[in-house]
Amino acid sequence: MIYLDNAATTAPKPQNVRNAAARALQLSANPGRSGHDLSLRASEEIYRARKAAASLFHAEKPTNVIFTLNCTAALNLVMKGVLNSGDHVIVSDLEHNAVMRPLHKMQERGITYSTAEVSAEDNNATIAAFRRAINARTRMIICTHASNVWGIRLPVERLAALAHEYGLLIAVDAAQSAGVLPIDVTDSKIDFLCAAGHKGLYGPMGTGMLIISGDTIPSPLTEGGTGSNSFSLEQPEELPDRLESGTPNLSGIAGLRAGMEFVMNYQPENIARHEFMLIQRLYRGLASEKRVQLYTPEPEPPHYVPLLSFNIKDTDSESAAQALNRYGIAVRSGLHCSPSAHRKMGTEGCGAVRVSPSVFTRVSDIEQFLTAVHKIAG
Repeated sequence: MIYLDNAATTAPKPQNVRNAAARALQLSANPGRSGHDLSLRASEEIYRARKAAASLFHAEKPTNVIFTLNCTAALNLVMKGVLNSGDHVIVSDLEHNAVMRPLHKMQERGITYSTAEVSAEDNNATIAAFRRAINARTRMIICTHASNVWGIRLPVERLAALAHEYGLLIAVDAAQSAGVLPIDVTDSKIDFLCAAGHKGLYGPMGTGMLIISGDTIPSPLTEGGTGSNSFSLEQPEELPDRLESGTPNLSGIAGLRAGMEFVMNYQPENIARHEFMLIQRLYRGLASEKRVQLYTPEPEPPHYVPLLSFNIKDTDSESAAQALNRYGIAVRSGLHCSPSAHRKMGTEGCGAVRVSPSVFTRVSDIEQFLTAVHKIAG
């Protein structure tokens, strides 16, 4: 099968990722809970992963890397661990439900939010929209780094500067950018970076990260055993223990460490260059088909990440994806858990077919995809 659903999870996983996860499963010792050699080796593996993340994202300290179940868990930890009744939040009109559903529920706690319009390819207009949304109660900007539907990239470094100009915090959803775009949390002054381990970082599913760069530490959503300060009934104050209770996903984190090393070896800039070449080739091929509906200009850096969504006219996205599946091609269709992004383009009724390559995708895969689309559209 030609796999073009890498924005959901990358496949295949690199061999070093599979090897690292398998070795950790063989280790099967609880890190930080015992003094025997196996437990110490497990602790060392977790710390190696923190160091890899700190290196990739330029975090000041490995202890500021918090491992989570996924990017959604990291976002929830930030929102529910930082915001209080009366706080106001600004989000973009491209946000995933990982942001919008928690905020919707948190309105019951007196937390409000406003939506700023993103102007694709006009960062000045985007910054102005966020600036207009700031009010006396605004506490935080929460925004995606790149839309998981349209690939539109937000100027998060400038948004971080805007946030700090007004004494606000900023949390960035890097689910679609981590591993593809270079991210420096220290230089950009992003307070909270939330990342998925299983997408552009090529790690196993069930892994994610919160990287804390500022001085604000979220309150824990879960308290329990950390292997430290066990006599006290109070949750430890120091990171990462404060936000990591219970036994961690050792094999998943080991695989994630290997995935980050894979990305650092290739370098995100080189990965993006390869994927943009494929997406631009795809865009031009789709643009030649009269029955294909495209919604953005040809994706190019720095305003996009390399993914593309489209529709075949008079064909709902689910049917188009099923037809592609019969040709042995895997893509994502529907609303992609991002109704806000679809409302922006007027596709909330039909969804869209999303194509997302990886470092392993070949030009021949794109050519076969285009052949299949032309047959389906014809």
